[in-house]
Amino acid sequence: MPAYFQRPENALKRANEFLEVGKKQPALDVLYDVIKSKKHRTWQKIHEPIMLKYLELCVDLRKSHLAKEGLYQYKNICQQVNIKSLEDVVRAYLKLAEEKTETAKGESQQMVLDIEDLDNIQTPESVLLSAVSGEDTQDRTDRLLLTPWVKFLWESYRQCLDLLRNNSKVERLYHDIAQQAFKFCLQYTRKAEFRKLCDNLRMHLGQIQRHHNQSTAINLNNPESQSMHLETRLVQLDSAISMELWQEAFKAVEDIHGLFALSKKPPKPQLMANYYNKVSTVFWKSGNALFHACTLHRLYHLSREMRKNLTQDEMQRMSTRVLLATLSIPITPERTDIARLLDMDGIIVEKHRRLATLLGLQSPPTRQSLINDMVRFNLLQYVVPDIKELYNWIEVDFHPLKLCGRVTKVLNWVRDQAEKEADLQQYVPHLQSNTILRLLQQVAQIYQSIEFTRLASLVPFVDAFQLERSIVDAARHCDLQVRIDHSSRTLSFGSDLNYSTKEDAPVGPFLQNMPSEQIRNQLTAMSASLAKAIQVIRPASILQEREEQNQLAIAAYLKNARKDHQRILARRQTIEERKERLESLNIQREKEELEQREAEMQKVRKAEEERLRQEAKEREKERIMQEHEQIKKKTVRERLEQIKKTELGAKAFKDIDIEDLEELDPDFIMAKQVEQLEKEKKELQERLKNQEKKIDYFERAKRLEEIPLIKKAYEEQRVKDMELWELQEEERISNMKVEREKALEHKKRMFRMLEDKENFLSKITAARSFIYEEKLKAFQERLVEERKKRLEERKKQRKEDRRNAFYRQKEEDAQRIHEEQLKKEREDRERLEQEQREEEEREYQERLRKLEEQERKQRARQQEIEERERRREEEKRVPPEEKVKVQISGWREREKAREDSWGPPRDASEERDDAERGGKSRDSLRDSRWRRGGVEKLEEKPRSSDREPEPEPDGEKGWRSDKDNPRRTKNETDDDGWTTVRR
Repeated sequence: MPAYFQRPENALKRANEFLEVGKKQPALDVLYDVIKSKKHRTWQKIHEPIMLKYLELCVDLRKSHLAKEGLYQYKNICQQVNIKSLEDVVRAYLKLAEEKTETAKGESQQMVLDIEDLDNIQTPESVLLSAVSGEDTQDRTDRLLLTPWVKFLWESYRQCLDLLRNNSKVERLYHDIAQQAFKFCLQYTRKAEFRKLCDNLRMHLGQIQRHHNQSTAINLNNPESQSMHLETRLVQLDSAISMELWQEAFKAVEDIHGLFALSKKPPKPQLMANYYNKVSTVFWKSGNALFHACTLHRLYHLSREMRKNLTQDEMQRMSTRVLLATLSIPITPERTDIARLLDMDGIIVEKHRRLATLLGLQSPPTRQSLINDMVRFNLLQYVVPDIKELYNWIEVDFHPLKLCGRVTKVLNWVRDQAEKEADLQQYVPHLQSNTILRLLQQVAQIYQSIEFTRLASLVPFVDAFQLERSIVDAARHCDLQVRIDHSSRTLSFGSDLNYSTKEDAPVGPFLQNMPSEQIRNQLTAMSASLAKAIQVIRPASILQEREEQNQLAIAAYLKNARKDHQRILARRQTIEERKERLESLNIQREKEELEQREAEMQKVRKAEEERLRQEAKEREKERIMQEHEQIKKKTVRERLEQIKKTELGAKAFKDIDIEDLEELDPDFIMAKQVEQLEKEKKELQERLKNQEKKIDYFERAKRLEEIPLIKKAYEEQRVKDMELWELQEEERISNMKVEREKALEHKKRMFRMLEDKENFLSKITAARSFIYEEKLKAFQERLVEERKKRLEERKKQRKEDRRNAFYRQKEEDAQRIHEEQLKKEREDRERLEQEQREEEEREYQERLRKLEEQERKQRARQQEIEERERRREEEKRVPPEEKVKVQISGWREREKAREDSWGPPRDASEERDDAERGGKSRDSLRDSRWRRGGVEKLEEKPRSSDREPEPEPDGEKGWRSDKDNPRRTKNETDDDGWTTVRR
């Protein structure tokens, strides 16, 4: 193992040594080994400079994948210890990448500017390349220099976002990097990367919602987290608007609304105002003027309610914009021909409902509802006076001849405010379209036909082509019944009585109905008139009969009302239950189908993953085999090229190509080499022999010719050397004479200064000797005083040391004596406790032995009493004849036993054997004594042990010992229970 593996400091030092000699890749490998090592998984302070140096090398070498691995390892090391270090490292890494990218951008621009000939900027090569590729010089330079660094910076942003996702400890850093990534996409106009970045952030948000149970997971209910997410999404929305990616902007709006839905608390008014401002821009760019105006309405009401420092100018500006945006909404909803043909009303309604949800509305707005809100909240009083009457002119007043002239003044004022109010310029075309449609509707209610030139004069702000196009669009969308006669250049209104405008025609200035509308309502008016006439001419009898029928119907209803009501309720309950049952069945079926589908998808997914894994393994195996083959071929080719570069190889393989050699057998190549070697060896030997002969003869001839020439040259050189020596010797002698003369002159000149020199030295010596003696005397006095002082201090110090040593020795002796006394007392106490414990143990054992002995004797006495009772019972059951016989036969035995009763008792082993057989011996002995008519007191003497004799519980003395009477006895008991003592 390398030495720098033991300590990270050594690795950093080793890397710096590599960098000093310009070897960046070995330095990166050294640091990579340390970061990946399992021995250094605990964070230390040295880890941070190692990581910074590692990331610096990764940036220099553009190794984004190694930087990613290093960052993940460093996150695992310091996440639980020092998360601030991870933040510093990530910020430093991104800063390095940004600086490198900016440097590459500057170099790319400078390379384009560094043109050799300013008179000939377009060289033939650049013209040809631009014609072929469609790129200019700057684009090609950026692709060579800037694009690799831009790609590296993008990968750095993406890797850092993946590293820091769903981690509450680095949430602020995550959002900062996301905003930096948006700025990067905006700066370099990276639309594809912007879409990928938005998808990644959306995926990270979904992971936060799914994995909210992790220890470091982000809590979206936290107000700070919500604020940071909303801030990032607003930056995303702003960037999408700046890059004109309207689809991504709409997705960002949906994401922001989703975050609003997750929040339990209402968002801040500043965020909502910024949100409404951005959403209004998105709606306008998407061509949805209705929701654009609705968003501005929401922004206006929010500002009035929440902003306390709202000035009059700001209120006027916002009111003016809301008015223009509301009046710019198309009077009729725009529908394409495809939507009309395919009946997409349901889709359009659903789309409007979803857009209304983004603005927090319960139902989709309409143009008329927004105008009513504007009037209800009295918004017109804050509008600029120049356009205040625009609402009345378009929506209220009926004056077609002056309408366009009045509106033109307002539009001119709006154009004049282009520098101050640039946002108002976008409403001019829509206001013109709505004004033209209002004019046509009002003209159609007055005129039956009108010349086209006359109509064009009423609309001064558009040309004839645009006016005709507006008329055709109004007729095509069923907003107006009009025909254009190109031969007479006239327009006819309401000439077709079978045609009518659509029923949802908007409300506006109204004077009278069109003839077609009158025809459409003719049947309805006729039916109402006939109904009134019938009621007038109907006689009273019919009215009375009708009244009676009504009364009967009412009575029948009152009779069956409760039953019908109960039946209807029961039917309703049945229907509800059936619906619930069907819904539950449908839900169950859908759930089962979903589970089955998920199971099948899981199987398919697993099978696909397994297939992809197998294919990846096979591809990897094939790739490895191909690499091995290529390496092998490359090695063989290099070896053959090396061989062919030699003289021997060039001769052996001069007629064979490298490709053919690769296909040849190695044995053939070796044989060819050996053959060529043998051939070369023979030729070399022959050449050496011939050359040896030639050199020998040539050297002999040269030496014979050289001998007289060498002698002659020697003589000539000897004469020249002698002449040269004599010349140099003369020159040396003359130089030495000149130098001596100069030295003598210098001596004379200096000798005149000798007396002055001696006087000066004597003066200096006398003055300085006096100063020296004074200083020496002062030094000797100070030396004596310092010596006395130091001797006195040393004496005091020695006394103090001896005193301290005496007291210390005294304390040590007292401490030792005290410890010895304590030790002796402890030993005595332990000895007394040990003796006391031993005494208690002996008393306990003695007490235990006595208790056991008493228990044994009591048990033997109990057995003896039980045996007596048993014999008495047996004697009671024996007949008288047998009893006499037994007594007669037992008399002799009793006499004999009486004679032998003075024998010694049995030993303990025999008594124990008898006790095991039921204790019959002692009972027999006691019975025999009882039969002799008296109880003898037996005395038991002590045995060989030191145990003292214990008195019997019944007062009897023990037997005599074996030493007093060596005779041994044996007790026998017959079947009748009589005991015979034998010696």
